[in-house]
Amino acid sequence: MSLEKQKCIPCEGGVEPLAAAEIENLLGQTPDWEAVDSSIQRTFNFGNFAQAMEFANKIAAIAQEENHHPVLHISWGKVRVELSTHAVKGLTINDFIMAAKIDKLVVD
Repeated sequence: MSLEKQKCIPCEGGVEPLAAAEIENLLGQTPDWEAVDSSIQRTFNFGNFAQAMEFANKIAAIAQEENHHPVLHISWGKVRVELSTHAVKGLTINDFIMAAKIDKLVVD
C-alpha cells in the first residue's frame, strides 16, 4: 500500500528508529525530502505569505488527523517542514507517511 494511503500508528517509544537502509528506501518513495540529522525535511515555495499560511494550515489538519505533528517554519512564501518521531529520537514509518500525505497536498 502506498505511503499516503497508510495511517500513522501511535508511537510511545520502546521501538528502534529506522535503520539507514530503511530510511534510504523510504526516501525513494518521498524523493523531494532529505534526511537531516534524525529528521526528514522539505521546503515548499509559494507566491506569498498567505499561500504559505494556507498550506501550513492544511498540514496542521493532517497532523491532527494522524496524531503526528511536524515542526513547521513559516516565512514569506515558504514553509519548511521537519518530521521526526520524538518518542524514538529518530525516524519511523510515521514520518514518511506524513511526508507522503503532505506531498499529496501539492498535487491536489
